[in-house]
Amino acid sequence: MQSTSHAFKQNAHRALHDPMLQKAMGHVRSGFIDKRVQAAARLPEFDQLRDQAKAIKDHTLAHLDHYLERYEAKVLEMGGKVHWCATAEEAREAVLSICRSLDARTVTKGKSMLSEEIALNEHLEANGIEPVETDLGEYIIQLRKEPPSHIIAPAVHVNKEQVEADFRRVHKNLPPERSLSEAAQLVDEARQVLRQRYLEADVGITGANFLIAETGTSVIVTNEGNGDLTQTLPKAHIVVASLEKVVPTLEDCATILRVLARSATGQEFSSYTTFSTGPRRPEDPDGPEEYHVILLDNGRSSMLGTEFQDMLRCIRCGACMNHCPVYHAVGGHSYGWVYPGPMGAVLTPSLIGVEEAGHLPNASTFCGRCEAVCPMRIPLPKMMRHWREREFEQHQAPAKARLAIEAWAFVAKRPRLYRWATSLLIGALGRAGRRRGRFRELPLAGGWTAHRDFPAPSGRSFQARWAEQQRRGRASR
Repeated sequence: MQSTSHAFKQNAHRALHDPMLQKAMGHVRSGFIDKRVQAAARLPEFDQLRDQAKAIKDHTLAHLDHYLERYEAKVLEMGGKVHWCATAEEAREAVLSICRSLDARTVTKGKSMLSEEIALNEHLEANGIEPVETDLGEYIIQLRKEPPSHIIAPAVHVNKEQVEADFRRVHKNLPPERSLSEAAQLVDEARQVLRQRYLEADVGITGANFLIAETGTSVIVTNEGNGDLTQTLPKAHIVVASLEKVVPTLEDCATILRVLARSATGQEFSSYTTFSTGPRRPEDPDGPEEYHVILLDNGRSSMLGTEFQDMLRCIRCGACMNHCPVYHAVGGHSYGWVYPGPMGAVLTPSLIGVEEAGHLPNASTFCGRCEAVCPMRIPLPKMMRHWREREFEQHQAPAKARLAIEAWAFVAKRPRLYRWATSLLIGALGRAGRRRGRFRELPLAGGWTAHRDFPAPSGRSFQARWAEQQRRGRASR
């Protein structure tokens, strides 16, 4: 997927003026935020489970080499194959090689953000293999030739009327007079169209929410059952997963699953939680003849031992973006690459460089909601600050921003000058805005006042008030 992260500001400007997108983003609260609150409230030990989940991932990352080797040994023991890939190119070629060995012409796919990261669909299409997305949201955006805008709800930016128009445009073999005004009718039509594609596919590709070292198992969670059909009907099942998805045991996986669905969709558990271990055995009624795991690094190992290692705890629940006011305003496509929202603001620079993605860590109010709701307690604001520091150190920040920060630093290092300057400025703004209590236009603050009023200061700084309070306290004694 070609990155446009460097154009975040332009992307965001278009999103803010897109009425259809703004209408669609209004559903995020009822669809995610409120349900998460209710699900967490029903589980008294929810925060305790978050602590346990964090500890599991921290332990795993500290011994990642051990658990990856243990996982590979188990996969081989169960008759599968593991393909170690350092880069996206190696992963694409590994998948293509497996498909060619089976003379595959059609591939069904479950939802996988990692396949988006390595541009797998484009690579297969360029080599004469048709990938068919089977997750309903992914299927919709594939018809629209768009990337996902959310990591668990890829088509959250699309309205029902747009889906109807796309289905009528593409499903031309179905009666034109059919009714598609209800969501259930759209779902039924997608099911009807996709069912035949499952039967035709030579290879099925899924991602993995977890890889279990104890058993060599890959785990996916879905709400549609498409993942089960994708991995059991074709000749081969290919799992595309990144290194940090491994966990030590089945019990560890179960612990994290208890916080995953509640954080993502407000469910106690997803409708389908599927465990796959190797290819079909002689006594099995169904399943693939071959089982392959593509284990991809693509920059993850370079995050180990750095201030960004905590990001590798991410379980892709989407809670951070569900609660992010910036994501709510501009949607996922504005972030310009695979991973949107706060988690993308940290992960994207780690994978493609701060030179390309330096705008993303700056696209935050630092309100802290992302960290507060993260089931793995990832300190996202802290890591975004680290990226801002690196951007500044590498002279990637815009000249105006650098000049402003340097000017502020000059004044802040001189307490007397700082107190004098702030008192002067706050006093002037307080007098100018006294009548209305706010500003609709303010020099050097047009980015704020173009969309909202700026509250007028009271006329005195906090430091001035504190100093006066201290003087009064001493005088009273």
